[in-house]
Amino acid sequence: MALSKVIIVGAGPSGLLLALLLARAGMVVELLEMTHGLDTRPRASHYGEPSCHEFERAGVLDEIQAEGFFPNGVSWRKLDEAKTRIVALHNPATDGPEDRYRMVCLPLHRLGKILETAVKAQPTASILYGHKVVGVGQDDGKAWVQVETPDGEQTKEADYIVGCDGANSKIRRALFGDDVFPGFTWDEQIVATDMYYDFSPYGYDDSQFFVHPEHYHMVAKIQTDGLHRVTYGELPGLTNEQLKERQPMKYAAFLPGSPDPSKYKIVNISPYKVHQRCVDKMRVGRFLLAADAAHLCNPL
Repeated sequence: MALSKVIIVGAGPSGLLLALLLARAGMVVELLEMTHGLDTRPRASHYGEPSCHEFERAGVLDEIQAEGFFPNGVSWRKLDEAKTRIVALHNPATDGPEDRYRMVCLPLHRLGKILETAVKAQPTASILYGHKVVGVGQDDGKAWVQVETPDGEQTKEADYIVGCDGANSKIRRALFGDDVFPGFTWDEQIVATDMYYDFSPYGYDDSQFFVHPEHYHMVAKIQTDGLHRVTYGELPGLTNEQLKERQPMKYAAFLPGSPDPSKYKIVNISPYKVHQRCVDKMRVGRFLLAADAAHLCNPL
């Protein structure tokens, strides 16, 4: 039986990409997002070959490659004076067909705009911002969500509903309960920052992980204007305020040149817990879960 409509909850990159793929296949898609616009934080940024194949299917790979850049690879290094490389993986241009799906780098907020524009151009797709799911239900013939909208509460129905609404997914909580997300949370704390600093004198690669029992961290260029993602390990149990207070000390401990805050510019700082979780079922009747709504893993 042909599908008449699919509802996707959550306009993050996964929800937007799914909406685009379904709409390009001729399906009617309604994408519901509780906030009033896309997330503007840079966040993650590197897409390997499997992602690039999906971007190709969605018709946006050329635009992503034009707006982003091809990182030179990734290395794992010691935090010694020489910043010794333990392992290095390269991402070279070969002038062959395999270049089509080379790893490409573009921060998520910029990827989101490309996907949003492409979804809005599809005649069978719509994005509804300011629509917060507050309840769900289903029977043999359809699924539905109760939604708080700017025009009051509404019920929206579809053949299937997909939860792409992140780690705190309302769809997952409604299906399994607020406290059911099998797995565990590591007794670790990481802090992700987006920042500008001149790494050029220090021989850094485009992306690298530093191995250290206390100051383990990642440094990755995510924009050609010099914006870098710097994510580092911290002490567990601290408040967000304490983590932010400790940030200058941490940078001085592991960044080359031991810079003080006058030498760099931070544009975003976000503490994260480190999870390893996955739902027992990614489909319950006419509801499906995808991306962070279904599974979480160590972002490093």
